[in-house]
Formats: sequence, C-alpha cells, structure tokens
Amino acid sequence: MFVPTKIFFTKGVGVHKDRLASFELALRKAGIEKCNLVYVSSIFPPNCKQISRSEGLKSLKAGGITFCVMARNETNEPNRLVSSAIGLALPADENEYGYLSEHHGFGETQQKTGEYAEDLAATMLATTLGIEFDVNAAWSEREQTYKASGKIIKTKHTCQSAEGDKNGLWTTTIAVAVFL
Repeated sequence: MFVPTKIFFTKGVGVHKDRLASFELALRKAGIEKCNLVYVSSIFPPNCKQISRSEGLKSLKAGGITFCVMARNETNEPNRLVSSAIGLALPADENEYGYLSEHHGFGETQQKTGEYAEDLAATMLATTLGIEFDVNAAWSEREQTYKASGKIIKTKHTCQSAEGDKNGLWTTTIAVAVFL
C-alpha cells in the first residue's frame, strides 16, 4: 500500500474564455499541469514530511500519477470573488495521522476562506483526539483550546483568491496539497 512520505502545498489562478482552459492555466500557475492528478480524501499520513513547493515540483515527472487534495472554485461572473483553500492540522505525535481540509468560497476574503479551511482541519483532528471544545466558539478561541491541549501542534492553510474577470472570462482558483 502506498503511503506518502512527503507533501507540499501550491496554488494558482487561471483566466480564460473556456472553463477547462481556465483550470489548466491555474494548474500551470501551481506548477502541476504535467501531472495526472488523483484526488484523495483528507488524511495527512503519519511521519509525512512537509517540503517546499520548489523541492516538491522538482520531484514531479510528466505524466506521473500524482495524489493530491485539491480545493477548486470558478466563476464567469464579472467581479465575483472566488477562493479555494486547503487547511492542515497536525497532531503532536508524528506517529499519528493529521487532517487536511478543502474549502471553496464565494464572496469571502482570502483570509476568511483560509481560516475556515484551517478551522475545519483542526476541528476534525480535535474530535478524533477527543479534545473537548465549544463548537460555537470563534476559530481563534478553539485554536487556543486545541493547541493548549498539547495534542495538536500545528495548524496552517494555503489559499488562493481572485475576482472574476471583468469581461466575464472564466476565473479559476485552486489550492493543492500534493503527496509524494
């Protein structure tokens, strides 16, 4: 069974008259257009090492089957704000698994979409680890509770946002966690 040992994060935006071409341009900006992408669910493998985008891109081969968690959003509505984010929550014990989450927002700032994705990942991990928290508390409060538990060591997000092209061209945003 293949269990990834490395991961990197990337993002991109593409604009084109054709929806698919817009997505292709976003993949190019992210540097992963040459891969055959296979979408997987949201488990961060135990002992998986985060590497830089540049190091990760060097490891890819044209035509390679590449596993990823991807958030994707698109619009052809002029000036409509779209965003895509991947959230990450890591347990303190590297031998345990963590969580990735994806969120696709309309009319949300890059910060709001990113924090929402980060919150989703952290909440999934917190429930797995049995951390008690107030589900109605703000993300900043829950984040402190999660980290104070000593069971969650790190959370973060990667986000891409863009305004829809003013002439109605397709605008696509992607945020991606790529497994190696």
